[in-house]
Amino acid sequence: MAMVLRLFEPAVVLEYWHAPSIRLSLRPPTASSSSHTMRADAGTAAWTEPARVQPQVKLISSFGSTFSQRAEVALRLKGVPYELILEDLRNKSGLLLTHNPVHKKVPVCLHGDRLAICESLVIVEYVDEAFVGPPLLPADPHGRATARFWANFIDEKCMKSLWGALWMEPCEAQRKSMVEAKGSLTLLQEHLGDMRFFGGDSVGLVDIAASGLAHWLRVMEEISGVTVVTDEEFPALHRWATRYNYGKNRSQYIFVY
Repeated sequence: MAMVLRLFEPAVVLEYWHAPSIRLSLRPPTASSSSHTMRADAGTAAWTEPARVQPQVKLISSFGSTFSQRAEVALRLKGVPYELILEDLRNKSGLLLTHNPVHKKVPVCLHGDRLAICESLVIVEYVDEAFVGPPLLPADPHGRATARFWANFIDEKCMKSLWGALWMEPCEAQRKSMVEAKGSLTLLQEHLGDMRFFGGDSVGLVDIAASGLAHWLRVMEEISGVTVVTDEEFPALHRWATRYNYGKNRSQYIFVY
């Protein structure tokens, strides 16, 4: 069955492997990049395929994985070319099981001949330290520790309670999850304050961790028929989400596929 992938900006070279995985070579967007995989040579009408450079980085992902998209955001912000390998999680490949035998989950980052890096936020920190480019964490130890705390808070407090509030059948446990979700989001909003992003003037680790709130929460609320976050209750988070979704560099960290 054919799969159509919609990606913002990057040059894409689609190569076909046998199921269960699909591979893509991606180059992060730049001012001169195009979504076309073919180009016209000057003075001719013929279309030729651009030279392929095999990326050193491979990212094992799956269709629509918000956790894997965190790793992609980090790679794009750093300007790192990478090969995206899309897994069918109902029929996991030997590649995934070999490189993440503990959890057997995506994302998994492969960098050259090094051992695999697993877990989305661990990958983000690895990419920040391994490659040159805009920093994703503060330079000072206290700032880095604070960013790690809030990134973990998003996963352990915000996302888990949001899941229960959105998808559980109406009951006491669902109502408890709703209260917990709103309480956690209130604390997250207080931490954001008047900053443009959690990372200050640019997207950082905490913004990447919270990217699911910016881009997918409205979609999940519409599907579930449950509203957790309103603009009136969370005005600062609403402004942050708007900047994240519609900022000038949105092609680097917004994905629809």
